[in-house]
Amino acid sequence: MTQAFTPRVFSGIKPSGGLTLGNYLGAIKRFVGMQGQMETIYCVVDMHAITVWQDPSELANATREVAAGYLAAGLDPATSILFNQSQVSAHAELGWIFNCVARVGWMNRMTQFKDKAGSSAEKASLGLYAYPALMAADILLYHATHVPVGEDQKQHVELTRDIAAKFNHDFKVDFFPRTEPVIDGPATRVMNLRDGTKKMSKSGESDMERINMTDGADLIAKKFKKAKTDPEPLPETLEGLKDRAEARNLVDIYASLSDSTPEAVIAEYAGAGWGRFKPALADLAVEKLAPMGDEMARLMADPAEIDRVLAEGSEKARALAAPILAQTYDIVGLLRGR
Repeated sequence: MTQAFTPRVFSGIKPSGGLTLGNYLGAIKRFVGMQGQMETIYCVVDMHAITVWQDPSELANATREVAAGYLAAGLDPATSILFNQSQVSAHAELGWIFNCVARVGWMNRMTQFKDKAGSSAEKASLGLYAYPALMAADILLYHATHVPVGEDQKQHVELTRDIAAKFNHDFKVDFFPRTEPVIDGPATRVMNLRDGTKKMSKSGESDMERINMTDGADLIAKKFKKAKTDPEPLPETLEGLKDRAEARNLVDIYASLSDSTPEAVIAEYAGAGWGRFKPALADLAVEKLAPMGDEMARLMADPAEIDRVLAEGSEKARALAAPILAQTYDIVGLLRGR
């Protein structure tokens, strides 16, 4: 008999560097939009951050900044569980069990490790290699049924499904759900403002490549007005944006910020030159993003309040995770006190 799982969302953001428009449109905006639709659990995955070196004096501040970004965007800690991963030790405990379930061959196929480690794979941390198993634990610790992710994270959710399936098969149980990735919206992968073939990144060489969630109104407008485009006007149909990476990126950003679709944006701006479209996009971005930057600054001025919110969220997360971890221990045969 197949177990019925409560519809539940889990997702998280790593506190390494600052938050960008990519984090907002690809993740946080969608997290906020899913509130009320089902149970929602959102995390600052600080244990994932240390898979590469982090300055200890900066990590706590970066963790608070991600939390401030969630809150400034409209995440309600009374509706969603919001916490940082390291305050719930069950993540690491289930992560170790999943290290013993996952296969080395599966890890060898993970493209993100290859991208991040590059030619220095032998010098990379074991954590960077194995962190997809911890990511699976993050999700399955809460029996999450849905994970909103960008296209580049889909492989990790597929691995989570493989780990859940192998665990259930090996122990002859129907205990962990087959989590579904939620990939929707026009800008789930926001690209670089100077090179539309590259993802917008907080570690890019130039600050003009990205919109930071902490950027002020003037800087947001300047970056969009100087964003790279091509000499052609916007086409009559979306198909006309094929092979025009920078143009498609800006149209997708406009669509997402306006809660519209790329098709609707093209219909409104068909034939328009960039002299008309980019100022309109800049105005829209300032309207939507600048208030969030101001609210993040206000929240960051009161770190004790952010810490309080995360601590309360951690208590809720521990209460939800504890029985699932306990049952996992029982299934595996690990002895524990009663």
